[in-house]
Amino acid sequence: MTRRRFTTARILVVDDEPASVEALRRLLERGGFTRIYTTTDPREAVAMYVEHRPDLILLDLHMPHLDGLRVMDALNEIIESTYLPILMLTGDDSEEAKSKALSRGAKDFLNKPFTSGEALLRIGTLLETRFLYLEIQTQNQMLEAKVRERTRELDGAQIEIIDRLALAAEFRDDNTGHHTVRVGQMASLIAKKIGLPEPQVTLIRRAAPLHDVGKIGVPDAILLKLGKLTTDEFDVVKTHTAIGARILSGSRFPILRLAEEIAFSHHERWDGTGYAGIPRESIPLAGRIVAVADVFDALIQQRPYKEAWPVDEAIGEIERQRGRHFDPSLVDAFLRIIEHHEESLPT
Repeated sequence: MTRRRFTTARILVVDDEPASVEALRRLLERGGFTRIYTTTDPREAVAMYVEHRPDLILLDLHMPHLDGLRVMDALNEIIESTYLPILMLTGDDSEEAKSKALSRGAKDFLNKPFTSGEALLRIGTLLETRFLYLEIQTQNQMLEAKVRERTRELDGAQIEIIDRLALAAEFRDDNTGHHTVRVGQMASLIAKKIGLPEPQVTLIRRAAPLHDVGKIGVPDAILLKLGKLTTDEFDVVKTHTAIGARILSGSRFPILRLAEEIAFSHHERWDGTGYAGIPRESIPLAGRIVAVADVFDALIQQRPYKEAWPVDEAIGEIERQRGRHFDPSLVDAFLRIIEHHEESLPT
């Protein structure tokens, strides 16, 4: 750290004695400092701090109107969380005075009368600490920015991998891959409509597209069969929920833990007649939400084994399954969503 850098420091002098202020100004100028701000009225100290943002304050202890302690109290209310050295100027060298000043934020003392050499030495030491602190603070901010950027990159990579995994599964019976996206969107709308907090809504939107990842384990001959499935074939299809849960199990990431829950439970029914026979509130909420979104989108889309239903008939089917297949409160939320989005629904 160079001497030149010290001399660029902004220094505020607060002393009620004009002669003392002038003496300090001359001393600082001889030391090479040029950015010097002074006042003989301690009541101006806060405003001058706000205006000039000094790197060091030379503050007299005993002054009328506001003494140095009260000036520091006022400064402490507005000073940003950074190291701002205050050099207390005082003829009172009692331990009580020093203790009170230190407790308010003073970093050093200069007892009157003082020599120019001593004053410049203490000023230089405090400024060195100030600039070192600012350098460390800047480096920390740069590191934090890099960590945030790296975290964003990792989050983006995680989401992209999840999206591609969902697409890989859905490509088996929907070569557009749009079903997974639409289910995620509808599930998030339902989650938001029932009042879930925004982070949970976002998590459901991102996790829901993995609901059918277990289809990877279902043979094409069954999954893409054009005719009606036999009982044995349907039993194989039903294994995709357990397969999906196994694929996603054991993760430490909340999005994959939620996806595991959804994959296993999205074919459960409110009346307990679903794949695993889990009834009502025992079905995880996210699974209940995705069940509505998944069935609605599956009904209105054409698949190798079925024609697409008209939207109004699909809506009617969701409503008819209220309290049987679906959680009644989620059907109600779905219907409120439909009322406000009818113009954007496929026809």
